[in-house]
Formats: sequence, C-alpha cells, structure tokens
Amino acid sequence: MTVHHEGDMPDTMADLREGIHMMRNASPEVWSAWANFIDAALAPVELDQKTKEFVALGMSITAQCKYCVGIHTQKCLDAGATDKEIVAVCQVAMAMGGSPAMTYVAEVNEAMELYHEKQEQVG
Repeated sequence: MTVHHEGDMPDTMADLREGIHMMRNASPEVWSAWANFIDAALAPVELDQKTKEFVALGMSITAQCKYCVGIHTQKCLDAGATDKEIVAVCQVAMAMGGSPAMTYVAEVNEAMELYHEKQEQVG
C-alpha cells in the first residue's frame, strides 16, 4: 500500500527547482561556477560520498534550511544511507544546534517519506 505524501516537502523541492532554473537562465556563467564548486566540494575524495552528505545534512539542519534538508536527505539515501544513520545525523545536529535544529528533524522525516514513496512507485 502506497502512502500519499501530503506535507510541504514536494512544494519545497519544486520551489527550489524553479529558483535554480531562474538563476541558471539569469546568470549561466555564475551558476556554472557555483555548481562546479559544489560538485568539487562534495566529490568523494578524502571522504566518501555518504560521509560528505551526512555532514551536509547535519549542517543543513543546524542552518535551518528546508531546501538543503530536502536535497541532502535525498543525497544521503542515494549514497546508501539507512534511515537509522540519518536519525543519528539528526541527533548530532540536535546536540549542536539545540531546539531550533530539532524542529528541522520534521523536514528530514518528510524528505525521507517522500523519497521512500517515490522508490515504491518506481519499484
């Protein structure tokens, strides 16, 4: 049985895609430089991809960025993270960021649910 996701994470991710599209069109050179920097910073060199995404997710939670939470939750799962590992990242973010970070765990949960729902639809 597929649960249909009714939170705002799908809207959040759609808004993010629209913002990216706007930036790409408005300033392709700057966007390209930014995207290349991000790709290089997150490349699995000294740390593997999953570890880098755990760091990015933890920082997204403490920075209270729901767009980043959505992206990096999905990237953690794409890199092979388990839900339990993501919960452990949330715990560290909560320890470092306190109650404000804890409120963004709801965004992580919503992003995980959305990811798993899409995986069920594909598989």
